[in-house]
Amino acid sequence: MKQVIFEQTGMPTEVLKLEEAPIPQPKPHEVRIKVTARNINPSDIMFVRGMYGITPKLPSSAGFEAAGVIDQSDEKNSIPVGTRVIFTAIGTWKEYICVPAQLVIPTPEGMSDEIACQAFVNPLTAYGMLETSGLLRGDWVLVTAGASAYGKLVIQMAKQKGIHVACTVRRDEQKTLLTNLGADLIINTEKDKLQKVIMEKTDGGVNVIFDAVGGILGAKALACLKPRGKMMVFGLLSLENIPLNSGLLIFKNLKVEGFWLTTYMENLNQEQRENAFRTVFTYLLTQKVKVDIQATYPLEEFKEALEEYEKGGRNGKVILVS
Repeated sequence: MKQVIFEQTGMPTEVLKLEEAPIPQPKPHEVRIKVTARNINPSDIMFVRGMYGITPKLPSSAGFEAAGVIDQSDEKNSIPVGTRVIFTAIGTWKEYICVPAQLVIPTPEGMSDEIACQAFVNPLTAYGMLETSGLLRGDWVLVTAGASAYGKLVIQMAKQKGIHVACTVRRDEQKTLLTNLGADLIINTEKDKLQKVIMEKTDGGVNVIFDAVGGILGAKALACLKPRGKMMVFGLLSLENIPLNSGLLIFKNLKVEGFWLTTYMENLNQEQRENAFRTVFTYLLTQKVKVDIQATYPLEEFKEALEEYEKGGRNGKVILVS
């Protein structure tokens, strides 16, 4: 089988390589999946660079999220051969992978592999952060990197709950797209002062911030919170830590907390987990929430896919198919 691996951490275009490898044999509790589609997420890039919360065991394949079809079932035959599935695992940029049977989710009828492979990480992160944020109908949330795949999902899900959404962008052409999705306020941080606009347009600030960027933008966003507001940090696109203003935290009684989907899912009981998947999949199937696809590439053209991923102004996911 073909697989994309790296033997040392570094820039993906420099350290990733395509190789042939034996098809893996599943353990009794595992299923073997023929992987059909994987999307490229920021976490994939950070993992290859050695900057993610999970340290790669080298050599390693890249990628965490994918869709495929069961090629060999576990010893209990809990998921029949031929079943289309969604899953997460470490190293999905390969043609076959073995995963514990209890960790795969049957793909809903009518959902394409290109949608299914991005139906887990970003949609469930958006869902989970909204559920745990304490936001109520009529409240304001500020989303940094509003034009990202995650940002567009939060906008759409928040509107289902009657939550007002402000978001940051770096290009004016992204404003129309986000307005059409339901964003109430869009600030181009390359041109406008974030705090000034937020304070003028939201009656004194936002209740919660979902920050994907960190760095200086994260610090500027923090200043946009109302007293007793909360910043939920889940990404570091700037690759720089937030320089926190201690005075703001103290005198406005602000909270800053992290959010990681893995921890969130582990803390849900079975009923809550099933409800999360049911809600997210229903959103996607009914197109109440839409995801965008920029381009698809065969697995062996991963370098071209990475170049597409890095293009400025990209408005959809780059998918690796096989």
